[in-house]
Amino acid sequence: MPFIMRKLSGQRVRFALVAAIGACLLLLLAFWFQTGGNSHVVDESSSSAHRLSRLPSTILWAWERPENLDYIDQQRVAVAFLAKTIYLRADTVVSRPRLQPLAVPAGVPVIAVARIESERAKPATLSPQQIKETAREISELSSLPNVVMVQVDFDATLTERNFYRSVLIELRAKLPESTLLSITALASWCKGDNWLDDLPIDEAVPMLFRMGVERNQFLSQLAAGDEFNAKLCQASLGISTDEPLTRLPPVQRVYVFNPESWSPAQVNRVMEANAK
Repeated sequence: MPFIMRKLSGQRVRFALVAAIGACLLLLLAFWFQTGGNSHVVDESSSSAHRLSRLPSTILWAWERPENLDYIDQQRVAVAFLAKTIYLRADTVVSRPRLQPLAVPAGVPVIAVARIESERAKPATLSPQQIKETAREISELSSLPNVVMVQVDFDATLTERNFYRSVLIELRAKLPESTLLSITALASWCKGDNWLDDLPIDEAVPMLFRMGVERNQFLSQLAAGDEFNAKLCQASLGISTDEPLTRLPPVQRVYVFNPESWSPAQVNRVMEANAK
């Protein structure tokens, strides 16, 4: 190219440069239209794992009670708040929105949690219509302000797993591509009874509290360096302030439940414990 350029006159050089720039612009425009103007379709930073890694390492669960968390450091703490409770009752799906106030700093990343309850007095039929209605109710949470992820909390029994899987598939199809999808998980789901691998979710959060007689066994195995079998369970875990752990396995995110309303002192204790 340098040799050819020396043989051309100044005017012809300018013409050649203009033509080359025009060709490049046309190629860029063609790429823009082909990708629908969405340049990050080839950007690896848009991957699920990368977006999860950008969440703070400490996430506070804010359950159905008045919560004032406007003092937290949004660079270090995120909030997962109970946004909706869904009751499966016979052939119906009954939804109740959050009724208690929640205050968080402007711009803090928040995770909208939907709790699913199966009513034992009137067992759910787990019909295709209930699958669609449940998924639709949960998908609405993605439109709330600053929501980066939707989380589903459902202690599905063995007979409810196919229903739950179908709900998650339907839900993933309804959520925006940019919205992450998380579930809470019984520790047994992650360890010896793994059925999570084919679920269309970005993470499963093993619950290391309210475990009953299995708790000591699971905790001793984790302390010995024994990881959960399910890969989706290996990056996060859930603990409670009233069941403290002396040693946490190395994970990217720790969700913390508090049976009472959060206070600055409690948040500070959680941050100090997670920093060890």
